Parts: sequence; C-alpha cells; structure tokens
Amino acid sequence: MNISAWSIRQPVPALVLFLVLMVLGIFSFSSLAITRFPNIDVPIVQVRIYQVGAAPIELEAQVTKKVEDAIAGVAGVKHITSTLTEGASVTLVEFRLETNSDRALNDVKDAVARVRSDLPRSIEEPVVQRFELGGLPILTYAAKAPAMTPEELSWFVDDTVVRALQGVKGVSQVQRIGGVEREIRVSLDPDRLVALGITAGDVNRQLKARNIDLAGGRGEIGASEQAIRTLGSKASLNDLAATMIALPGGRKVRLDDLGRVSDAHAERRTFATLDGRDVVAFAISRSNGASDVVVSAAVNKVLAKLRADHPNVDISEIDTTTQYAIGSYHSTITTLLEGAALAILVIIVFLRDWRATLIAAIALPLSIIPTFWAMQVMGFSLNLVSLLAITIVTGILVDDAIVEIENIVRHMRMGKSAYRASLEAADEIGLAVIAITMTIIAVFAPVSFMGGIAGQYFKQFGLTVAFAVFFSLLVARLITPMLSAYFLRAVEHSDHEGGLMRAYTRLVSWSVRHRLKTVVLGLLIFAASIGSFYLIPSGFLPPEDSGRMLLAVELPPGSKLEATRKVTDLVARRIAARPEVKRVFVNGGTLLGSGSEVRKATLTINLVARTERKLSQDDVRQALGRDLRALPDIRYWFIKDDGQRQFSLVVAGSNGDAVSKVAAEMTSQAKRVTSKTGAAMLANVVSTAELDRPELLITPRTDVAADLGISTDQISEAIRIATIGDVSANLARIELDDRQIRYGSSSMNRRAAIANSSRP
Repeated sequence: MNISAWSIRQPVPALVLFLVLMVLGIFSFSSLAITRFPNIDVPIVQVRIYQVGAAPIELEAQVTKKVEDAIAGVAGVKHITSTLTEGASVTLVEFRLETNSDRALNDVKDAVARVRSDLPRSIEEPVVQRFELGGLPILTYAAKAPAMTPEELSWFVDDTVVRALQGVKGVSQVQRIGGVEREIRVSLDPDRLVALGITAGDVNRQLKARNIDLAGGRGEIGASEQAIRTLGSKASLNDLAATMIALPGGRKVRLDDLGRVSDAHAERRTFATLDGRDVVAFAISRSNGASDVVVSAAVNKVLAKLRADHPNVDISEIDTTTQYAIGSYHSTITTLLEGAALAILVIIVFLRDWRATLIAAIALPLSIIPTFWAMQVMGFSLNLVSLLAITIVTGILVDDAIVEIENIVRHMRMGKSAYRASLEAADEIGLAVIAITMTIIAVFAPVSFMGGIAGQYFKQFGLTVAFAVFFSLLVARLITPMLSAYFLRAVEHSDHEGGLMRAYTRLVSWSVRHRLKTVVLGLLIFAASIGSFYLIPSGFLPPEDSGRMLLAVELPPGSKLEATRKVTDLVARRIAARPEVKRVFVNGGTLLGSGSEVRKATLTINLVARTERKLSQDDVRQALGRDLRALPDIRYWFIKDDGQRQFSLVVAGSNGDAVSKVAAEMTSQAKRVTSKTGAAMLANVVSTAELDRPELLITPRTDVAADLGISTDQISEAIRIATIGDVSANLARIELDDRQIRYGSSSMNRRAAIANSSRP
C-alpha cells in the first residue's frame, strides 16, 4: 500500500499523529534531565573498611587480602583494585558490563559478610555501596557566621542545612567539609589509674555499658500491658562526671576523680579554606539520573529560604559544575537553531520557491521534537553527546523532504496538478526515500551497541540519530506529500540557470570529458584524507575549558594536619597570584575519589571567564604545574571531575618492593617522554605507591606480659586509648541538647600513659 497516497487522501490521521507526537515531545523536552555527560551504568562496587591507626601493611594482611579472596569468587567480577592508606582499606570491584548492578552489590555484601568474623575486632563495620563514576559534588557552598563558634557553625550545617537539603529531589548526599565535631572528652590521669589498679580500657567499657538506654521487655500491670525500658544515659555533663566506676576489690570511685570531664570538640582531621580564610563548607552530590540544572535550582531555592530564616549566617556558593553544563546546553541549542536556519536558507537558494521551502522546513521541528519523547522513553538526558547527535542530524532531517518535494515539482512541471503530482511522485520516489533513511539508521544505530565504557557514553549518540532520522522518514512519507498536494502551486517553468548552477554544470561536464583525470584526482584527495587522519590529535573527548580544575596535593608520610595546612596555603597563594585564577578552595585532609588522610588535600581552582583570560584552561594547567615544581617535599597532580587521572598504568606483582621499584622507574622514564619537538608529552607524572611512613614499633616482652596476665590485644588497646581515644565503635554516647555526642577518651599525659600501659 502506498502510505503517501493514503495520507494525501486521508490527511486527518497523519495530522493527528504528529500533533500527538509534538505534544509528547514538548512535554518530554521540559522534563528531560540536563547533564554534562550521559549517565552511564558501570557495575562497580566499593568496599570501605576503617581501622583507626592501622598501618597499610597490617590492613593488607589482616583485612584486604581476606576481602579480595572472598569477592574473587563472585560471578561476573572483572577487576579487583584495592587502595590502602593509614587506617583505611578501599576495594573497588568492577564487574562485566552485562552484570546487573543490584545483583553485583548484593553478591559483594554477602561475600564480605561471610568473612566478617575473620576480620579484626577493632575495625569499623564494612561499608559496601555502589560506586558512581559521576558521584562527586556538583555544588559546594561556604557558611560563615562571625557570632558562632566553629562547633556551633558546624552543628548548624549538620543539623539545619543538611536536613533541609536531603529532602530535595535529586540530592543523593550532603557532606560537610571542615569544621569540628562536638565531643565529651574524658582526660584520664595515668598515675591515678595505676594507683587504683584500673586501666583506661576498663573505664571506657564501663562507661559504654552503663550510659545507655535499652529495652527491658514488657510487663502486665492490672488489665494493661506496658513496655519496660532501662534508662542509664546521663542527662548532663555533671551527671556523667558523677558516674561511679567499679574498682578491683569491690571499691568504687567517681569518674571525675580519675581525670577531667569536659565538653570540647574532637581533634581536627580536616579543614577547609577559601582564599586563605577558614570556612565551614558543605558539598552536594546529585543522584544518578537526576538533572544537574534542576538539582542546582532546587538547592538554591532551599538555601534562599535558609538565608531568610537565618540572616546571621552567610551562605555563599564557592564552586559548581552546573555552570559548564548549562553553558554547553545553551550553546548547543543555539548551534542547533543556527544549523536549522542555515539549512532552510540553503533550501530556498536551490528551490527558489517559498512554498516548497516552508514544506521542507516543517520537517525539522516535526522530526526533532518527537525525538525528545523517544529519548525520555529510553531514559536519556540532554547532554553533550545527545545534543551533539541532534545537531549533527539537523541537515539530514530535511533530505527526505527535499527529495520528495523536488520530484513533486518535477511532475508539476510536466503539466500535472499539485494533487496529481504529489500522488504519482511520492509513489515513484518512496522506495528510494526509505532506502536513504534505513542506510543512515544502519550506520549510526550500531554505535550505540559498542562495548566498554566508550559504548556506555555513545549509546545515546547512535540511538538519538536513529530516532530523529526515523521520524524524518515518517514526515517525508506522510506530511510532506500531503502538504505538497494541498499547498504547492504551479509556477511557470524557466530554463534559466543561475551562476551557481552554471558553474556546477561546467564542472560535471569537465569531469565527464576527462574521466581518467577525475579518477586520479579523486584518489589523490582520498589518499590525502587518509594521511591527514594521522595528523589529527586523538582522544576520548576533546579538551574542555570549563573554567574549573582540581589539584591533588600529597605531603610525605607522617605529616601532621598543620603541615598540610601550611603547604596548601602556600600553594593556594601561588595559584591565586595568577591573573587567570578567580578563587581557590582547599579541602584539606581529603583527596577526592580516594578517601581521607591528614597529609592530603584537594584544591578546587576556579578560573575567570574564558573571555577575560588569554590562556586556555589547558595552558593554565601546564603553567601551574611549572610554578609548583619548585616546591619541595610534595607530590601534586591534576585530576578529572570524577576523581581520576587522564592516563593511568597499573604495575602488579607478588613482591611489593619490586613493584614499588618498577613503578618508580616507570615514573622517572615517563617524565622524559618527549615529542619530536622536544616538548614533554606527559605532565605531572606521579606514582601512587605509598611511601614508607615513620612508625613507633612496640614489641611486647612476652615473658613479663605472661606473668602479668596481659595480652598483646590489651597492650594495643591501652596505647590506642591513650593516644587517639579508641575507635568510634567502642566509644560511649551521651545525649545532650537533643543530639547524641560521643565520648573521646584521652590522657592528660600521653607519655606517662604509654609508659604505664603494660601495668594491670
């Protein structure tokens, strides 16, 4: 059946069909998420295990290897990569792309649960979660309040800001950066403990066991049943200080007789500075599939209300990734409109008939707008890849309509009416139009089914082109012939050729007369095209100028947080001195994508607008790398927005010392890789191998320990409590001011506590 002839004779169904498609497309366009890149689903699961104060070599033997061995048997595992730092083991499990993400997460949880009893008792509970490649913060704000203490401002962010933002649709996490944690500190006197024959561990365990509210069952009183609760928590700091601690021999003593109980804040392990000034910041991450723009707008709306409700707190934006996404979106839409206008201009130049041009131009919105509906059905978003596909296909969408119109006009010049010409011409050219469209779909659709990570990115590209071209085929077979039949008018035919057509005719005539020269010239152009292919720079994505860079800084092992603060302040001042830099935000004690450690930091560098600087972002990055090269005793490198580097090599082996040696040699050689012009091809090359850290090694005298009845675990516990106040899971909690605060056990004289830690 000739579908074009049916549409001409019965125009209402075709008009209703595209009216419905246009309405669906318009509503879908307004609801599509706007993101920078496509949301890709790579099944990666992360296992985080913390053990405060543990050395990497201990974690490797006691934790990481056992976890890796348990996970290795899970079906679909492709790669297992573990990163060990002081007190933390992070294992990334990458599954094959065809593996279901939820199934992979549950399998890893089950594997870790099976070996949980084999792991050290002092570790915190393992955290198993899905790892999102685009899970880093999209918005970062700073909160400043001169009338508040750092502890009060930190609690304002934790309680008020975080609670308000977690209810925003599309927000997956709100994380405070910098600030302090409130803590009830119990500073024990080591000499007093020794005199009374009790250890810090005994005090800690008694506090945890007594200061707690527990369910006590149920009881029947009269004709009713009532719940029973056992309340042991203290209501105030004075009540806590008056807690009686049991001593050997049936004696007891008040807690404040063993030391000092104070309301303080925990030891700082992180900090945040903006242009050299301390701030309490908070970072917001979006959930997978949410729109950067929509989430950003919703967050700003909530923060505007918070500013109005709390005028004493200044909340200002210090970093965002949404501006680049919004800029890319607007520039792509502008390019799309410009491309459509140019396509229409070309059509009118060649057809020289405003009616025919209007019919061909209608094919653009009728093809593009329904494509947005298909994108929403497939779960796509408006991003660089999908918008690029629509921009590229703009010129192709009018091809079928132009072919139809040109053949209809040719029949009209034979003396036929527009109605009769449309019926016969559409039937005559229909198979060719379908073949053209299906060829384009056959070329682009397979791009969406590529394997690997690249295939995840380009899935939206090929299918978006295929959808748009398919809708253009429907327009060409249903709408274009029908409009031509009722809208075109016969025009007097003229054999007069314009200058462009005469030049084209002469070129064709010359190529027909000189067939050999034409073939040779074509082969030369083809060879030159192949040769120029190797001269074009290659890469997964072209260099971007988002006006934002992330710099990772690492100090030598053993460095304290104060040293990190001092070095990052120096680095930030050097960076801020450049005219291209707008502001520098320092996230001290945290390396984005790699966890927390006091000797590491991440610097977020915001540049001025591209129109206000002479250097591109890549040029600024290279210049900063040269400026920081003179700073001693630091390692630094630039990372991408997902926390990774542009290029990474993995050196693996069973001998750790040999692996570190080879990695160091490769790092040295990579720095000497140069191009033909002598310029370095790789910048900021660093090895992620951990350097040897300074340690105090305590070797128990087993004979003395046996005589005293003390185990190695007890010695370790005593030292841990005396230095860091024990791990969080072992500390007691107290409820003050409607919030739960942990105890931080410590010693007023750490040297004495360590010296006496082996006594009963």
